[in-house]
Amino acid sequence: MKQLVPGIEVKTSQMPKLFAGQYNAEISALLGTGADVIHSSFWDGDLEALILQASPRGLMDKSMTVLTTGETTMHKLAAQIPDGTVLGARGPFGPYAPDNAYNRWFAKGYEARFQAPPNYASYQMAQAILGVKTAWEESDGRERRQAPDERAGGRRIGAPGFEGPGGQVRMAIGKGHQAIMETAYGMTQRVGGKLTMVNVKRYPAETVNPPEGVKSADWISGGFKK
Repeated sequence: MKQLVPGIEVKTSQMPKLFAGQYNAEISALLGTGADVIHSSFWDGDLEALILQASPRGLMDKSMTVLTTGETTMHKLAAQIPDGTVLGARGPFGPYAPDNAYNRWFAKGYEARFQAPPNYASYQMAQAILGVKTAWEESDGRERRQAPDERAGGRRIGAPGFEGPGGQVRMAIGKGHQAIMETAYGMTQRVGGKLTMVNVKRYPAETVNPPEGVKSADWISGGFKK
């Protein structure tokens, strides 16, 4: 944050014990700071507990709250999440997924089976399976043209990558072994009693991943250069 906004002041950093479950002391500390923005990367049960305990005390009403994995709670805890909360989905998943054939197929099948919309973790697992499928199919074609001693390199996806329910996945770094995607964030707004995402901003993959051969810490300290 200091690279992006050099004048920023960190009021407090609350790090509760693992599996604490109760966050009233941390919520009190956050309320006391009067901070403009509160950030949390809590997820799953910890995130749900934080929202359920913070909501009655108005924490997310008093400070803009950025929940980097908050998409997982937007359906189950919609009534406790105030308008203007920033939710992430660890990629272009859930409400940020594109309107493509894969997404329509995946969302329809998921909801028919589980009676709930798929969250970002569901998208990631489906995408991983499609990645394995793509690598297998591409490698089989190459291996039929290779001598036996050339086949030991393992199965991998070609440089262009593949399409998934979250959009295009590119094998662009890690010498072709690591995938990159864009990511997106939006703000909550209740429309007709349903929590929706507005003011969505998308960040291209190159702006949220270090370039090929550059370590993350060096990339950040260098000012996030492309």
